[in-house]
This record gives sequence, structure tokens and C-alpha cells, in this order.
Amino acid sequence: MLSKICAGLGCQFVPFVRASTTFNHNKPVSSPPEHNDLPERSEYKPYSPFQTAPGKLDYVIARTDDIINWARKNSIWPLTFGLACCAVEMMHIAGPRYDMDRFGVVFRASPRQADVIIVAGTVTNKMAPALRRIYDQMTSPKWAISMGSCANGGGYYHYSYSVLRGCDRILPIDIYVPGCPPSAEALMYAILQLQKRIKYMHTQQSWYRR
Repeated sequence: MLSKICAGLGCQFVPFVRASTTFNHNKPVSSPPEHNDLPERSEYKPYSPFQTAPGKLDYVIARTDDIINWARKNSIWPLTFGLACCAVEMMHIAGPRYDMDRFGVVFRASPRQADVIIVAGTVTNKMAPALRRIYDQMTSPKWAISMGSCANGGGYYHYSYSVLRGCDRILPIDIYVPGCPPSAEALMYAILQLQKRIKYMHTQQSWYRR
């Protein structure tokens, strides 16, 4: 039809041939996989912030965790518990040079108002029971930061008869800060790492899964 129209108009019609692979109609088409051939459904995995929640209730609980963790990580109240020279650097981050208040970190003098304890300095055997008692008086959830070589493992007094070789023997430590004494920047970095740890807590989901 198009060739006759082109001949009447005095032009030439060139048919367009599509370059594609030919389809073999005689080849049998594979049947769709049966239900038994499908992979089995994986088991339920804990909520991850990088995955979508499987249900509406899990989604609400996950978002509730995000709101609670956001409030907790931006309102850290550490306890002023300085034992040696590391306490000078701990007080340094509260000054105007570092101003840890901009992260919501405010020192408290009472363990009942604090949720983080910074063990800064040498822990003696006589101080160990008092340290544990103060930790038990803190509100939950609570965290502990070991600041300095003496608090981490005894430091220079590791072989002393009167020094505790690491405060992790009596407290569950979350963050270790090395140094003798560690700088204020190191303690600030430890607080930022603690905020990241608080961000991914699953408080409401743990209650829901009981």
C-alpha cells in the first residue's frame, strides 16, 4: 500500500527491517515454577534501621524507638566521678573551649539524676564497693565510660596491692578511653560514640517481643 502511494508521488519506499533476534515458535516455553520450587521464607530477623518493618505494629514500635533514642542521646547526664588526674580533662570538656552542653551533656552531682558514669582515674580496692553502690543507684538505662589507663587496667599501678586492675571487674563498661591522661578530645569522641550506640537501642521492641 505504501509502495503504491510512494510511486504515485514519485518517491521510493524503503522498508525498515528491525534488527532483532528471531523467536523460535517451535521451542517449548518453560512452565512457571510450582509452589514447591519457590525458596522458603526466611525467619524473622530483629528490626534494623536499614530495613523496612514487616508489619504496621512493628513500624510504629520502631518509630517509637527512634523518638526515644533521639531524646536519650541528646540528653546525656554524666555523673561527676573523678578519682585522679583524668578528672581534670573531664572537667575540661565542660569549659567554653569544648562546650559539651551543645550535645546535651550536663554534669549531675547525684547518681539518681545521672544516666552515665565516667570513671576518670585510679580505682582502689577500697573505692570499688562505693563505685559499685553509686552505679546501682543510677537510673536505668545507664551506661559507663572508663577514662584513662588506670581505669581501663590499672595503668602504672597495675601491680599495686591496693589498686583495682580495671573497673570493668565491677562495672559493665560501654566505652573505653585510652591515654594517661586522655585528652579532652578523646573523651568528647567517646561521648559521641556513646550517642551512636544509644541511637540503635531497641527498647520498645524488646518489650513487645517478650
